[in-house]
Amino acid sequence: MKTSDLKAFLEEKVVRYNHPKFIATDPIQIPHRFQQKEAVEIAGFLTATIAWGNRKSIITNAEKMMQRMGNDPYDFVMQYDASQSHHLEGFVHRTFNSIDLDYFIKALQRIYRDHEGMEAVFARYATTHSVQPAIHEFKKLFFAVPHPSRTQKHISDPAKNSAAKRINMFLRWMVRNDAAGVDFGIWKELSPSQLSCPLDVHSGNIARKLKLLKRKQNDGKAVVELDAALRKFDPKDPVKYDFALFGLGAMEDF
Repeated sequence: MKTSDLKAFLEEKVVRYNHPKFIATDPIQIPHRFQQKEAVEIAGFLTATIAWGNRKSIITNAEKMMQRMGNDPYDFVMQYDASQSHHLEGFVHRTFNSIDLDYFIKALQRIYRDHEGMEAVFARYATTHSVQPAIHEFKKLFFAVPHPSRTQKHISDPAKNSAAKRINMFLRWMVRNDAAGVDFGIWKELSPSQLSCPLDVHSGNIARKLKLLKRKQNDGKAVVELDAALRKFDPKDPVKYDFALFGLGAMEDF
């Protein structure tokens, strides 16, 4: 496919999948249940954290997380102490369990109380062209106090060559402001141009088939390569093509 034809093809798929109908089958439906900015952020972050495996299972377990938090995630985080930990007992999604969730809530509380919230942290450490350094700094801050060693694996680090798919997806949700109402666009201190594609099996396979990506591993170097290709199509909003790549792989078996 010529570059112009490939761009037109991807734009068509973006229109198809960057649509409100997408919400009903995607984990993004969980933060869409809230109105308050901080509640959307926390619901989105926790949902993205467990977003691996079967999408139905992800949605089901994200719902259970919200229920355990009284369906008021910001208030629960800010009021959380040892007396509330029984609400989390027994929670598990694959390798993420109540021990991890307990620490995540404590870390989020500290970020909102002492560091002006998640948006402020990411905006503080993002560069002009990338938010990947900010993910690294966010993880350092998140785990800056004593924590269970098992929990650290649940936030990936681009500085260690991770694709950081789940946190890049969360950032797309928060930063990208689309006319369709799928992504939220509630973070104003960052620009969609700084975002990276949430690279997973589906998007990686399709990107290789379309010759947008040569690297075989879905790692941090592959994210940089794919970003460069997608920014040639739309430097202001390159991650919109995540809808096209994911849809072609997961929905159309392209």
